[in-house]
Amino acid sequence: MELPHEPVNRVKRWVEIAVAAALGAVLSLVKVYTLPQGGSVTVTTLPILFLALWRGPGTGATAGMVLGLLKLVLGPIVVHPVQILLDYPVPFALLGVAGFFPRYPAMGVLAGSLCRGASHVLSGVVFFASYAPPGVNVWKYSLVYNASYVLPEALLCIALVPILLRRVAGAEYHAG
Repeated sequence: MELPHEPVNRVKRWVEIAVAAALGAVLSLVKVYTLPQGGSVTVTTLPILFLALWRGPGTGATAGMVLGLLKLVLGPIVVHPVQILLDYPVPFALLGVAGFFPRYPAMGVLAGSLCRGASHVLSGVVFFASYAPPGVNVWKYSLVYNASYVLPEALLCIALVPILLRRVAGAEYHAG
């Protein structure tokens, strides 16, 4: 059975968004490993992906954008105003794409994570190309660099999100 994107009142929705974003910010402090120019493996995206699958893509995108802004305030790496957008509110808002796949949470987590990663890759190409080793294609460098933390985090979330969804939805929810 599909997990419904059930209607809730506006205040409850904003509370859920705030809690998911705050929880994501707290989870970003618990790192499996950190890369030298930013990016780390955490479960920061778990509450956002969960909320997107539970309440829909709009709610997930809003929570993601709020999380991105919190991460910007808490510990930014800033080299250009456009880079701020590509590394903070935009990629985390793109996690909301997961909400388009409520019946297939693993696919939703992967889709949202790949969209997030695409934003980071573009930022890397445009703003961090100088970090690429001589002779290495900047697109390849940015893709490999960003995939080294986005994909492990996605795999962690693919394992954890269905467990959370089953707990919230009870016996009525059966993934894929």
